[in-house]
Amino acid sequence: MNARDEILGRVRAGVGKDDFAGRRAAAEAWLQARACGPQPTLAGDLVERFRAKAEYLASTVAEVASTADVPAAVAGYLAANGLGSRAVATPDLGALDWPAAGLAVEPRPAVDADMVGISGCFCAIAETGTLMLLSGPETPATVSLLPETHIALVPVARIVASMEDAFALLRAERGELPRAVNFISGPSRTGDIEQTIVLGAHGPCRVHLILIGEAS
Repeated sequence: MNARDEILGRVRAGVGKDDFAGRRAAAEAWLQARACGPQPTLAGDLVERFRAKAEYLASTVAEVASTADVPAAVAGYLAANGLGSRAVATPDLGALDWPAAGLAVEPRPAVDADMVGISGCFCAIAETGTLMLLSGPETPATVSLLPETHIALVPVARIVASMEDAFALLRAERGELPRAVNFISGPSRTGDIEQTIVLGAHGPCRVHLILIGEAS
């Protein structure tokens, strides 16, 4: 045992924190027993609610029937906005047939020079028009944060009502938090200068969402 381990061992013993498994079990039991606070009742279809909120936050929204239609939809958006035909995508999207749509898409983390980033999302939140993204080797956060334009793929089956529902889904499917959880609600913005809203202040100045599939 080195000096560091000895010191930390004494600290743990002194504050009674050796029983990590027991403490974790107690915390999980408390979370499961705790009643949720008041939440708004969302009337109508979650997909339409999400779309309306996202557009209110200055995102643009398109719809496709299936994942196979995504490359053509991305190509159409880039062409319509004069954004060229090159992009970077999270590695989990590398298998899509980008070349068939005339796009040069590299599946890798983004760097400063990348102008367009394409990602998926873990889920989307209808209440606020927000995307929930999880970091990981196949889903590097830089793709949604560094480029000026962020294109996000949103399966409509992954749209949940509230933030509480999003975290419940995360606990059910993943069990533990990744290194980073990012919430994206439209383009980056600030009103620091004379209370004038400026888009793209510290992140993408454009967010384009492609909804995939039909609401059940």
